[in-house]
Amino acid sequence: MAGRIRQADVEEVKARTNIGDIIGERVALKSAGVGSLKGLCPFHDERSPSFHVRPQVGFYHCFGCGESGDVYTFLRKMDHVSFTEAVERLAGRIGYALHYEDGGAAPETTGRSRLYAANAAAGDYFRSQLVTPDAAAARTFLGERGFDAGAAAHFGVGYAPRGWSHLMDHLTAQGFSREELTTAGLVSQGQRGVYDRFRGRLVWPIRDVTGQVIGFGARKLYEDDGGPKYLNTPETPIYRKAQVLYGLDLAKRDISRDHRVVVVEGYTDVMACHLAGVTTAVATCGTAFGTDHITVLRRVMGDDSAAGEVVFTFDPDAAGQKAALRAFGDEKRFAAQTYVAVAPEGLDPCDLRMTKGDAAVRALMDHKAPMFEFVIDQRLAGFDLASVEGRAGALGAAAPIVAEIRDPALRPGYTRVLARRLGLDLGEVSAAVERAARGAARDHAAEPRNKNPRDGDADRAGGRGGRPVEDHPPAGEDHQVRPSVATLPRTADAALERDALTGFLQFGHRIDAALRTRALAQPFRVPALEAVRQTLAVVPDLDRMGWAADAVSEVREPYRSLAAELLTRAFPALTDDAAVASTADLARRVVLRGIEEEKRELLRAIQRVAPDSEEGRAVRLRLRELDHDRQVVTAES
Repeated sequence: MAGRIRQADVEEVKARTNIGDIIGERVALKSAGVGSLKGLCPFHDERSPSFHVRPQVGFYHCFGCGESGDVYTFLRKMDHVSFTEAVERLAGRIGYALHYEDGGAAPETTGRSRLYAANAAAGDYFRSQLVTPDAAAARTFLGERGFDAGAAAHFGVGYAPRGWSHLMDHLTAQGFSREELTTAGLVSQGQRGVYDRFRGRLVWPIRDVTGQVIGFGARKLYEDDGGPKYLNTPETPIYRKAQVLYGLDLAKRDISRDHRVVVVEGYTDVMACHLAGVTTAVATCGTAFGTDHITVLRRVMGDDSAAGEVVFTFDPDAAGQKAALRAFGDEKRFAAQTYVAVAPEGLDPCDLRMTKGDAAVRALMDHKAPMFEFVIDQRLAGFDLASVEGRAGALGAAAPIVAEIRDPALRPGYTRVLARRLGLDLGEVSAAVERAARGAARDHAAEPRNKNPRDGDADRAGGRGGRPVEDHPPAGEDHQVRPSVATLPRTADAALERDALTGFLQFGHRIDAALRTRALAQPFRVPALEAVRQTLAVVPDLDRMGWAADAVSEVREPYRSLAAELLTRAFPALTDDAAVASTADLARRVVLRGIEEEKRELLRAIQRVAPDSEEGRAVRLRLRELDHDRQVVTAES
């Protein structure tokens, strides 16, 4: 049995991996200063980005929730994989051959890598079956909807042959056990034994945001198929339908760039949109669009302002209206503006493309209506606006919708829209909206303080990117404020020491080693920063790749999170070279401060000794040495 991965390989894989690329697959990152990126934290909900990544040092830190670590930590927390699996996954990405220590501890494993491998192999098998004679019905289905072989290949569409165990036989021949295939949701257990879950169906691979196949969606093709029209992979250790969006792996780059996403209702709608040029389209997989989907999309979009757009496409029938109202219930979780696009004649994007072409699909997105306007119309539809009673009831139903509009610049406009729809006086409608807004504010104020905050509540409770204030801290937790950059004293000494440590952690390997060593040998005056300095002062090799991230992990508690903040906070410089020069200048200032402090002590001491004594001569000699030393350090700047 293979032993533990060699530590040298672990370090080499990490050194060759850009943590910004790995995290950037899940989170929209934008520049946050020299060598720093930031985005919405994937570990907690937030309105404004407090999650920072420094690719040069291979480290991330969230100033809101305190999560931090290297690329292995990120994968382990996001994907719930073992350390060994995280290393193996990254090694596979860069084509690095790992070596194991024979006789060492067996690699940690949760079996998740086998589930990924089984799904990937199943996807290959289904694609290969699409060209077989048995798949004629599948090819016809695609062709009738305007999808040729190239479109099928682009989306990885395949075919599950009719029969009992074709896929199972194929995968067991490749070494997968029936237990693994069952856990992956590829086979099912029935009264007649184990059989393929997908049989006689057109199959779409469902991928996570990184592009790994985690499940499948399958559409029935034959009348004698007694199953549902669409059959999806069941919940598995790697497939959680409430968190998965079909097409996100293909759409994420454009979503992140354009800050726009289009939410459609099915696999063929995603295909139609992408082929028509709407490359930000995604769809849910056998479940309603919900809060977990919003969390995923907000991270990918970089949803921290109202500049973004989320467009929902719904059928105009009762089911579509219900879906729209359900989506509106979660609309407030987006910072972006939300819209609804309903095609003429109630066509979905796939049918619209078939009947009217690609341009019609693109035009559908250009003729979207604001979500608020759509929902207002839905609320009014149930009332007789020709009667006084009907208008009064409609006003009571629609006023809360207008009151919920976050943007104060938009609310007056929608108040006028509602007044026109109802044929009522603007003042009467405005008063109803204001009453609804006050009622919502009272309801919000009455909510329990210790409930899980929605996006933005944490910011209001704890400052920008701060943690929510709790009525009762968790048992066993220190009631004192954990040291952080925000809690440091507002003094010149604290500012110098804070910026110097920031520079040492981020750019210290690029300044003169002797200067760096001398600066780190100087005691700091702020206790929290002194705790971090003490760790850095004994790091054996500050020129080694990844030394800063490792040093942070060695800082004693409760100061480790402060060290992580210093490693990831924005450094006040415009370029890399300017940051290096600034770090060197900070190091000199620390050294000069130490020289001046020692000089003051000696001047006080010289008052207490006889001028002609041995001690007096030693003090004067040391004072001359310090003056010379000060001139040398100053001249180097």
